[in-house]
Amino acid sequence: MGLKTSSRKDRRVPINSQACIERLSRKRRETIRPALENPKDFVLLSARALGQRLGIDAATVVRIVQTMGFPAYRDFRRYLHDLSVARATSLDTMNTSGPRDGSIPALIQDSVDQDLKNLNTLRHSVGFEDVAGLAPKFHRASRILIFAGDLAGILASYLEYQLTILGLPVMSATSWGRIVHLVKNANKKDLVIAISFRKGLRQTVEGLQQAHDKGAYCVGITDTYVSPLARLSDKLFLTSIEAPPFGASYIAPMALLNGILVACANYRRGRTLALLRATDEEERHGGRWFQT
Repeated sequence: MGLKTSSRKDRRVPINSQACIERLSRKRRETIRPALENPKDFVLLSARALGQRLGIDAATVVRIVQTMGFPAYRDFRRYLHDLSVARATSLDTMNTSGPRDGSIPALIQDSVDQDLKNLNTLRHSVGFEDVAGLAPKFHRASRILIFAGDLAGILASYLEYQLTILGLPVMSATSWGRIVHLVKNANKKDLVIAISFRKGLRQTVEGLQQAHDKGAYCVGITDTYVSPLARLSDKLFLTSIEAPPFGASYIAPMALLNGILVACANYRRGRTLALLRATDEEERHGGRWFQT
C-alpha cells in the first residue's frame, strides 16, 4: 500500500520561550514562572484552575498568556505540553510508566504500541512533498553536514553511511570539536542537518546556529516546537521519540531518514542505478562477506 500525503497541516510555529517571557512585566514573570518551570504539573489545568494554583483569577491568566503572544489559553496549554515533552528525562518516563497487570510482557507490548503510535503520527504530520523537496538540495549541496550527539549520533551515522552509498558529499559530526571544525567554513552552498530532541544538545544547537549565521540551508529534526532547533531551521521536521518504559524510541526519526534517502535515491535514479551497478559484484561476491 502506498503512502498518501496528509492533507492536515500543523499550523504551529517555532516558539522563542525567552521572547515570550520578556514581554511580561517582572511581577507577571514571577507569577507565571511556576507553570513554566514545572509544565507537567499545570498542563491539564483550565485557566480558572491554573489561576487558583497561582493565586490570581482566570481573567488575569488569559491576559498574561496573551501578552506572551498566545492567541488563546488553549495555545498556551499546548505550549506547556511541548515544554513538558522537551524537559522530560528517562527518570520521568520510568516513573510514569508501569505494567498494566504487573508483568514485564505488558510493558513490552506498551513499548511496541507506542512505536506504532509514533510512526502513525509521523505519517499524518509530515508533508511528504516537503521531504521530497529536500532531494534537489542534497544533490546541489557542496557539502552535506550532519550534526548530532549522544544517542542521536546513531541516526547521524546511519544517514551518513547511506548518503555515501549515493555518492553525495556528506560528513557527520557527533562531537563538539568536530562540529566546530566542520562549521568553520560553512557557507550558503552547504546543507546542514541537525538532529537533537527534547531540550536540544548544546553542541548540536550551537553548530546549527553558526551554520545558519553563515547562510547554510538548515534542516532540523526534533520532537517539539519549543526546541531551539526549530527557530534555526529553514525546514523543520517533528518526530516523536516517546517510549513508555524509559529513554527514547528512534523508530519514527529512522523512518523519516529513510524517507529522505528514498527521495535522494530516486531524484536522479539513473545516477543511483549506475552507482549500484558498480558495487553489485562486490555485494555479491566481495571478500567482506561470509562464504559457506
